[in-house]
Amino acid sequence: MPGVAPGAGPLAANAALYPPLAERETIDDYLTRELPRAQARVAAGSVTPTTDLAAFRAELAGFDFSAPRPLKALLDWSVAALEHGIVHLTNPRYFGLYNPSPSFPAQCADRIVGSFNPQLASYASSPVAVALEAHVIQAIARRAGLPAGTSGHFTSGGSEANYTALLCALTRAHPGFATDGARAFSGPPVFYVSRECHRGWVKIAHQTGIGRAAARLVATDGSGRMALGAVARAIEEDLARGCVPVALVASAGTTNAGMIDPLEACAALARRHGLWYHVDAARGGAVFAADRLRGAVAGLEHADSTTIDAHKWFVTTMGCGMFLARDPATLSGAYQITASFMPSHEPSVDPYMNTAQWSRRFLGLRLFLSLGSAGWAGHAAHVERAVEQAAWIRAALLARGWQVLNDSPLAVLVVVPPAGCADPATVVGRVLRSGRAWVAHARFEERDMIRICVTHGETSPADLATLIDALEAAAAAT
Repeated sequence: MPGVAPGAGPLAANAALYPPLAERETIDDYLTRELPRAQARVAAGSVTPTTDLAAFRAELAGFDFSAPRPLKALLDWSVAALEHGIVHLTNPRYFGLYNPSPSFPAQCADRIVGSFNPQLASYASSPVAVALEAHVIQAIARRAGLPAGTSGHFTSGGSEANYTALLCALTRAHPGFATDGARAFSGPPVFYVSRECHRGWVKIAHQTGIGRAAARLVATDGSGRMALGAVARAIEEDLARGCVPVALVASAGTTNAGMIDPLEACAALARRHGLWYHVDAARGGAVFAADRLRGAVAGLEHADSTTIDAHKWFVTTMGCGMFLARDPATLSGAYQITASFMPSHEPSVDPYMNTAQWSRRFLGLRLFLSLGSAGWAGHAAHVERAVEQAAWIRAALLARGWQVLNDSPLAVLVVVPPAGCADPATVVGRVLRSGRAWVAHARFEERDMIRICVTHGETSPADLATLIDALEAAAAAT
């Protein structure tokens, strides 16, 4: 249109997508008030979903996006949908998987990052954000006892970090892997991990192209820890068959029972055979925040690489993992690439040259604000509080005749009801249907059991008592 400047008239920005400042402030203020109120209702309500899903799907079908709707109405609808339609990890009676309620500083970080929306693929585009993440990674590495010069980055979670570990192992094991893949090896490449490991390792073997059979699921010692003799035998047998062992993976916090493999001995065995030694500490790594408890992960400092999930015991919002590598050159070798459209190409600083992701969200601010506001002492207190509460649950159940099958330092219990009571699967089903608490049904050492994990930083004695009452009521024989 002649005489109309760009950005005005028909070419003006869409006000629904980019509302004026006053309207944005009104909406921000509304969310600031409403979200804590919703969380208060969550804490007082059912841990499990209460939504009629058939009715919800019918309502959802009405959103055909043919006509716009007011944003505030959509926000109200979205808050209500989540308030009634998910398992609430933020409920203080959630004792399920290792997904703690996030810290408030981490939630603040999400709002800041969402507003600025930096792209962390390259240092040139986001120098402050990239430098901040590197600073946090180095602080975590020092606290873990890893040497100066340790590198790493934030990830979407433990699976991405563990995938990177296996790529590093394969890259170091044979220089031709980067170009020729598994064909570069003289025989099938294999790696070793406990049968109690996170089953994401099997998917990772598939993803890297070496095949799911390459994940050797090693027997445990009867207590949920990797059996060293079984690993040693598996390595020797694979060598005799012409396979090429590339890595040994120890767990520092198994999925079902929070068990920690013998980290020191695993490190020695890996060194003996020249294997990449990775510690999957997605769950238990943060225990080193507490001086009194950090001995539980002694041996972590020998790892070639380690995985730690900040969205677990470091209580950030979801999708915030970390990968640490002793040798930055191997990490860069696994991902290094040159792209003419990228503004910089430095392996030592550019994240796109050291990570599986290209477009990357600014994740590190979540942990930076959490550590910055609470310090190591605050995180130590959080970890120790959870361990003490798990000990209280353990004692309460033992006093009522329950069996506790594991001995984990990571605030995880696996239990079975007394003889004559309902079986674990039935107990879990009844607890979940009651909505009073959330626990998990899983298997440990080939046995059905109930998994209880203390995850919430605001769980009260009354919440613990509710859990015990809910378990007792659910275990009663019909």
